[in-house]
Amino acid sequence: MRHPTALVSVTTALMISIASAVAAAAEIDVPAGSDLRAAVAAAAPGDVLRLAPGDYSGNLVIAKPLTLQGPEDRSARILGERTGRTIWVQAEDVTLRHLTVRHSGLSLPDMDAGIFLDKTAARAHVADNDIIDNSVGVYLWGAHDALVERNRIVGNTGLRVNERGNGVTVWNAPGSKVLDNDISEGRDGIFSNNSRENTFSRNVFHKLRYAVHYMYTNDSEVSDNVSRGNEIGYAIMFSRRLTVRGNIAVDNAHQGLMLNATDDSVIDGNVIVRAEKCVFVYNANLNELADNHFQDCGIGVHYTGSEGNRIHGNAFVGNQNQVKYVGTRFLEWSQEGRGNYWSDLSAFDLDGDGIADTAYRPNGLIDQVVWRAPNARLLLNSPAVSIVRWAQSQFPAILPGGVIDSAPLMGVPATPTLKKFEALP
Repeated sequence: MRHPTALVSVTTALMISIASAVAAAAEIDVPAGSDLRAAVAAAAPGDVLRLAPGDYSGNLVIAKPLTLQGPEDRSARILGERTGRTIWVQAEDVTLRHLTVRHSGLSLPDMDAGIFLDKTAARAHVADNDIIDNSVGVYLWGAHDALVERNRIVGNTGLRVNERGNGVTVWNAPGSKVLDNDISEGRDGIFSNNSRENTFSRNVFHKLRYAVHYMYTNDSEVSDNVSRGNEIGYAIMFSRRLTVRGNIAVDNAHQGLMLNATDDSVIDGNVIVRAEKCVFVYNANLNELADNHFQDCGIGVHYTGSEGNRIHGNAFVGNQNQVKYVGTRFLEWSQEGRGNYWSDLSAFDLDGDGIADTAYRPNGLIDQVVWRAPNARLLLNSPAVSIVRWAQSQFPAILPGGVIDSAPLMGVPATPTLKKFEALP
């Protein structure tokens, strides 16, 4: 057994070594126009390179722990060569702050990016930068526990949308977070694939295809983001055990929220306004959809192929069709005596408990016919259709399977996210 005195000596020596390394770290001023590659090569691990305002040549490789920091106005500009990666981080504990990063290559197969965080770039910190006119803005390729926050990321507007890179691409980067960024003019805002334990929160997305495009990323959180004017807001697919909470999607062309093969997750407190479909639920099972607000969409919820979901406390306000469900099963959309609010429900609440005295059924036999044969809309005001609707109201046994809310709410639930939406400029 090693003597205790020897252990103390080893520990003391280790502490002295660490202290010496910290003391040796230096802050180095880098004048504008300097050879930044040479400055990085000459720096010691842990050094801080302070870049003066001006332009610096990119295609820079960082293979040791360093900090590159520009002025707060981001006037230190690192310019790529329009090929490859403007900054390629290959070491752990690298920080990039207050920089403008531009002009990466534009090859998606080659994974060109403004800032590329390699598998060895653990705990990278990319903060308060302008990352503009690149292919992918920030690419997390296996970098675990990275933090990308408070950046402005703008894609290359000279390319068609499908030729552009994503604002942030995440591949197998467990523990990494993307927070408080403003992302626009790319293909997708955040594209995540084959990862876990990630947090994507408080970002603003506009002028994109998808705000968040999310696949095979489990045990993660998408929260408090704003998607405005994109094709789809939040496309959450092939993932489990997620929290999708407090997001806003407004004026997205097709879908505010898509849940495709999303299971065992909590989707609550989101606000979706003005889209072709507020939410599309397809083959998504065992989820809780609660306290969301779906307003002014062509379809409030398009629901198909999904089982075991608990749906309650949501508000369906002013949608042309509140629910589109094509199926034969009966689905109860209330939990423990609390259902959802439906703006088109005419009902009484004689006991004043906030719950309507009659159940709500959003779809009838005529809805089913119109979905299968859209031209049948021409007959909606015909006497024959009126007779069918009357018969269904008098004899519920002839109703097709579909959604039933046995405890509809009489008022729109107030949520913190709805207040945030109302305060948006």
